[in-house]
Amino acid sequence: MCLCGEDKNMAEHQISIEEAEENLLACAAFLAEDIKSADGHAEAMKEIIPRYLEKGDVDLAAGLANTVADPFVRDRLLSNVADKCAAIDDDEYAFQLVEAIEDDGLQAEAKERIAIRKAVIGEFDKALEIAATLDHPSQALGVIAYHLTVNNREAEAQETLSRIEYPAAKVNALQFIAEHYEKNNQTEKANAVLDEAVISAEETDFPEEKVRVLQYIAEHYRGNGRNDKAIETFDKAKTIAETIDGIHRDNLLAGIALGFLRAGSIDLADRTLDLVGDNTQLASCLVGFSQGFFDKGETDEALETLEEAYAILKSQKDAEIRDSRARFALLGTVAVRFAKFGKAERSIEIAQENVSEDEQMSALAQIAQVCTLQSKDELARQAEKAMVDDAQKMFALIGMSDAKNQLGEREKAVALLNEAATLCETVPQLPSRVAAYNELSKRLNDYGETAKARSLFHESLETIAEIRAENTRAVALSQLADIYDQENFALTDAEKAILQTMIRKAEW
Repeated sequence: MCLCGEDKNMAEHQISIEEAEENLLACAAFLAEDIKSADGHAEAMKEIIPRYLEKGDVDLAAGLANTVADPFVRDRLLSNVADKCAAIDDDEYAFQLVEAIEDDGLQAEAKERIAIRKAVIGEFDKALEIAATLDHPSQALGVIAYHLTVNNREAEAQETLSRIEYPAAKVNALQFIAEHYEKNNQTEKANAVLDEAVISAEETDFPEEKVRVLQYIAEHYRGNGRNDKAIETFDKAKTIAETIDGIHRDNLLAGIALGFLRAGSIDLADRTLDLVGDNTQLASCLVGFSQGFFDKGETDEALETLEEAYAILKSQKDAEIRDSRARFALLGTVAVRFAKFGKAERSIEIAQENVSEDEQMSALAQIAQVCTLQSKDELARQAEKAMVDDAQKMFALIGMSDAKNQLGEREKAVALLNEAATLCETVPQLPSRVAAYNELSKRLNDYGETAKARSLFHESLETIAEIRAENTRAVALSQLADIYDQENFALTDAEKAILQTMIRKAEW
């Protein structure tokens, strides 16, 4: 297929009407091809093309990508297709697609992805050959080194690591290699790799990046039973974080304080916490402390610390709040944490104080699920009833159903799903209604309620047909296609008729 010089807005469809009338994904693609808005067309194709790649149809995926008017999105999609071609050993086509990418930076990134893909599938000679052509090969070399390690070619991995010039890329590779050794219970090797990662981390240029990497390494030391090394590494991170000016400083220090606590040094945790100036970050850290206490069975200490975090948030004056959204989200987290710690009434009370309706609804939904898992059905209902938005309430009922199923109470799980289904028709936002139908249907099918599930899938398709936004309709169809494939459902004649109607309307 030639990708050069074609009219990206060509009227001719790449999907036939006959195919579109018989297949959900084909119908989504057919409708997407007719979208007049360049942004809408690009958004739809970003959802549809990856699904064709999953099916291995690289020719159609490339053809659809080339119809996208937005050059950045087009190039990104062509890069995805090239990556898939490399995965299925069609390297010639992969590089043809790379040459069709117009942006030099994205073209270089696409070549890097092919090198990485070759390493993933074990073709290391090809991977190294392609990496040698890159202006900046460090990231690719890091991934190649990791996959060489996974394939027990450690000497070659070390040689490849030695060729990495960019410290951050080397640190990233060493982290993945350490995780590989950890998963295979090779703790000594993992810690040796982490020692090497610390050295590379200290060579990185950006203080914020350096601190985050050291925190990551410290957490892995802790997980490997080396609290001494974890504390030492957290201390290095703290020293650097103290020199940072700006909004990231408090966030980094709060994370380090929590790390010290997890590594067993309450004294260092408290001293680091004293350095945090932003009350939202201070409260966030205390929420983390409370979870640590609860995990150790120290429930009273956990609740006391959580109350302290809540009091700090409540005491903040408007002028002191740096990020309102972060504060509202943390208030929601505090509310849910109270429920997890067995204080459901307190959690509902705090959730309802949140002036952000989205965070309030999210917290109440989570509280309802937590209470259901704790067999506190009356309190779960209290949280659910406090929700004013039917769409949010509907998803809360689905979460409660999941909890009942987790407890082995299948009949109650199904009853909650049926209750949620009755709310679907009251939800004015059609995409939300479709998402709910899909979630309900999948669960009902898993629970053996096949007829009810099939009925709701049909309702979902009918609702998609009512969506006016062309790109939203095409995306919803492609998502429904995934479910039909997963559940191995075939379209009924009535459902094919719905597709035919959508196609006719699009062609008018």
